[in-house]
Formats: sequence, structure tokens, C-alpha cells
Amino acid sequence: MNDTATGGTPDDDTPSEGTLELEDRTPAPQAGDTDDSSDTGDAGDAGDTDESAEADEAGVTFADLDLRPELLGALSALGYEEPTPIQREAIPPVLDGRDLVGQAATGTGKTAAFALPILTRITGHGKGENPKALVLTPTRELAVQVSEAMHRYGSDLGTRVLPIYGGQPIGRQLKALERGVDVVIATPGRALDHLSRGTLSLGELSMVVLDEADEMLDMGFAEDIEAIFAEMPAERQTMLFSATMPPRINGLIKQYLTDPARISVGRERTSGGAESPITQTAYVVPRGHKPAALGRVLDVESPAAAIVFCRTRDEVDSLTETLNGRGYRAEPLHGGMNQLQRDRVVERLRGSSADLVVATDVAARGLDIDQLTHVVNYNVPSAPESYTHRIGRVGRAGREGTAITLAEPREHRMLKTIERVTGHKIAVKKLPTIADLRAQRLEQTRASLTEALQDTSDLDRFRSVVEPLADEYDVVEIALAAVKLAHEAGGTVTEEEEIPEVKAWPPVDGKRGGKRDGAPGGGRGPKGGRAVGPGMTRLFVGVGRTSGVRPQDLVGAIAGESRLRGRDIGAIDIADRFSLVDVPSGAADDVIAALKGTSIKGRKATVRRERYQKK
Repeated sequence: MNDTATGGTPDDDTPSEGTLELEDRTPAPQAGDTDDSSDTGDAGDAGDTDESAEADEAGVTFADLDLRPELLGALSALGYEEPTPIQREAIPPVLDGRDLVGQAATGTGKTAAFALPILTRITGHGKGENPKALVLTPTRELAVQVSEAMHRYGSDLGTRVLPIYGGQPIGRQLKALERGVDVVIATPGRALDHLSRGTLSLGELSMVVLDEADEMLDMGFAEDIEAIFAEMPAERQTMLFSATMPPRINGLIKQYLTDPARISVGRERTSGGAESPITQTAYVVPRGHKPAALGRVLDVESPAAAIVFCRTRDEVDSLTETLNGRGYRAEPLHGGMNQLQRDRVVERLRGSSADLVVATDVAARGLDIDQLTHVVNYNVPSAPESYTHRIGRVGRAGREGTAITLAEPREHRMLKTIERVTGHKIAVKKLPTIADLRAQRLEQTRASLTEALQDTSDLDRFRSVVEPLADEYDVVEIALAAVKLAHEAGGTVTEEEEIPEVKAWPPVDGKRGGKRDGAPGGGRGPKGGRAVGPGMTRLFVGVGRTSGVRPQDLVGAIAGESRLRGRDIGAIDIADRFSLVDVPSGAADDVIAALKGTSIKGRKATVRRERYQKK
């Protein structure tokens, strides 16, 4: 079994070569470091702290955590002095041998929270052939990231750390396992592959970590995890870390952990008490205008580096081509690319030779790029947990970041669900207009000119151009002409078209224009022969009352998938097995094409022109 085939979701669909999560080290107080609901001894007391206790916690250093001197030396050499909250709360119970459940947002330093105590506990027990610790990660990129972190922290301990994952020649892994390793960091599929070959033995395992456990379950690794745990000794220490705690995680905890300490830590807070800012914004855009809307938002935002998340590989490729056509240096990133191709894309973004990476959703894991400033959800994520993982790519280590979501009118309920679950308000803003874009570009030109005027030593070579012109024209007019040329060199917006504004957000059922269910007296279907209004075409939709279809369902599907607004849709008749909908004649073909791949009330519906239309 290899990682790509496991669970039906490619674990190689995640980009990145990770950098150390330990970089998020600014000490600061925060509420809810532990889950008081669990009966876990001292670990449960950290949730209720007063200001003096928080101040004491903020003064804790790595030297206070009983780590090995070699680790302290390595941390000092790396420039790290004070642990983050998840490190401060998790390391002591792990060093005491307790099982642990840690909920921590991406970028809070949880890799070091388990790596440092593992390196401390397994050192000094001799060099055997079989690993003493196993870390399971959902993606190969995260496995590489954890491995790099352990190598850096344990550089003076001589700890043998081996990442094993799909996409790497298995022969190299076999040779390393034969020589003997202390810590294995593995994706579930490749770990199970080695177990089945007999090249990996877990009989001497004393510590195991499930990192990003929620993501492993989402990717279909539940059975693989069960098979791997069946090969482990019953007496072991188990740690589970996850950014979110959906109910299915409790099953893992009950099955594999014993009386665990429970710790819940959010992002670091600033000195003013507010969470380190990730500005979260949404724009409501008709589906047909989303590529143009994305370009408009990116033009106004001008991100230093950004990731745009899409749902499918085809959408990634198509959108990448569109963005490159607008002058962006965009690169695709998805599971259809091999590991070498994906590594090159990440390096191009990291090296600033690419502006944007357009990626599939699984790429929300493992990608850690310092200069990343923006994350864009091209579609509203299907689950709040996915939204949390995506926006976790920015705002790491206290840095500011921006998360932007392009929402179709029909997606307003999912956006509200995300707000409720995450506890963060997503500001719905009006899409920038052409006037806004022009103003932004003028401001960029002004800023560039201001920067050039700060150092005039390099301007003398242009005097031979300006001075002769000054004899014929006003100096201000010369400056205006120069500014015009400089501004137009950066591109103009004359070719842009205004994007239709969504008038009502969220849409209100029953307040859209036009008649609705036209069957009078509670009849069971359209009463034959209702005339079609002028300029309208009647469409046949192959779902009806028996499928639970209501007028607002049809309006929502049409308005959400096509360029029409609710008020543009005419009369709707709903029968038991089909429905008839009047739409503007000029938009009929577009509506039919838009609804071809769409489900209405969970059913794929035939959509065509009604054959008999009375005028």
C-alpha cells in the first residue's frame, strides 16, 4: 500500500517544505490553555488563571522545563528562549509520561511541544535497531517538516530521525531502517506498507504522536491508524494533536489514550489582549464573474505572496491560466503533479519568483512560507474545519495576514456556519469597483514616485530630457505627462467591466421578484397552458414536489449558478415530478449550461427548454 492510494485522498496533495513552528515563540497570556472539563489532575488547572499567574507563565523559559542540556544548547543557538503556550503547557505532562490531547491552532509551535520531550525521554536508552518513537502525520510535507525540526533540536544528541512517506524511493528508506533509527515520522500509508513488508518493527515503541489527527481522519486514514496501533505495545505513551476537535476525534482518544492531560491553546495574543490579527473578509460574487472578481481583489490587495484555494484540480489549472493572463506569476499545485514539481512550485513562491500559488484544498496542510500575506478561498470551504486550516497559512508567529473568501449568493448559510463555529466575524464587503481599482493604481504610482524622490542622486541623467522640454512646456504639465506614462506602464483598467453587485445579502426567502408556485388551490401540478410572458423562455427542470423542491430552492440554484438575480426569474410551477421555470430568453442557454452539473435538493436534475410553450 502506498500513501497515494490510501483512503482515496492523495496525501501527496499538500505542498511545502516546512519551517520550524517553534518560531512562534512570543510569550503572552491567553485564556483556555486547558480543558477544565477533563479530570486530568494538574493539567486542568491552567485554564483559570489570574493576572499574576499569567505573568508568571509568561516568564517561563525552556530552562525551566527540565529539558536535556543538549536541547537547551540547540534552542539557544537557534535563538529561542521562551516557549509558546502550547509548549509551556504540554512539555511537563509529556515528560512525566502522561498521555496528552493537545488542541492548538496552526502556527502555535506544537511541533516542538512533542518533539522536545520525545528527544529528552528516548535519549540515553541505547542505540537499537527499532524506533522508540513514532510520529504519524497526514501528509509527506508535514512529515518532512517534523523531521527537519527534530534534526535541528537534536543535533547534539545524535538522535537518528527518519521520515518515511510516499513519493520517495523506498530503497533509501529500507537502508536507513536496516541501519537502525530512533524516531520515525511517517504518513499512515507508507508506515503500513513497511509494516506489511516486515521492514518496520514497532515492538520497542514507547512514544507515539498523532499529529493533525483531524486531517488524518478527513483523508480516510482511520483504518490505517487502527492497523498501525495494532502493531504497537499496549504499554506506551500516546499524544494526539489537532487544530480542531470534531466529535469523531473522541473515538480515537477513547480507543488509544489513557487518562490523557487535555490542553487547548489558541493563537498567541498581542500585548493589548487581542488575538494576532488575521483580517477575515468575504465578497459576494455571482459564479460567472468569480475569475474577474478574484483578479479585482488581488489587484487592490497587492499581496506579497498568496495562496488561492480551489476545490478541484481542473479548477486549479483553469484559474492559474486566467491569472497568468492577467499578468500575475501564478503556479498550480495539486495532486496531479509529482513531488519534484510541487517542490519547485513552493520554492518559486518562497523565492518570490512566483506571486501566487493556486492549490487544491489539501494543500492547507504543511505549507509554511514566511512572506505569505494572503489566503483566498475561491469557494466557501465545505466545513468550518477546512476554513480554519486554510487561513492558518497566514498569521503565523504573530505576523499579520489576510483571509479572503469569494462567496456565491447560495453559500451564505455556510459562511454563517463558519462564523458560528470559529467564533470570528467575517466582514462581508462590497467588491471593489473599477473606480476603486483606478484609485488604488494611482496611489501605487504616487507611492512609487515618492520613493524615487527620496533619493534624487540617480535623477541627474534625466535632466537632458526634462530641461529642453521646460523651454516649451510648463513644468507641471511635463510632470503630469511623466506620471501618466509611468502609471500606464503598470497597466490600465480600460478593458475591465463592472461586476454585477449582489443586491441582497443574505437573500431573504419569499422576497424575490416574480410569481412562485403557480398551482392554484393546492393542485398537484401546473395547470396546462399558462402563457409565457414576453421576452421569457420556460425551462423544464426534472425535480418536483416529491423531491421536496420549493420555489426558493429553484431560485437559489439558478441565481447561484448563473448570472441571473432572483428578481430576473419569472413564474415557477412545481409539479410532483418536475418544475417549470420562466427565465429571460437571452439567458436561457446559460442557465441550462450552468445547472447541468448542479444538484437541487441532493438530486441531479435534467434541465431543458419546455417543449410546448404557449405565448
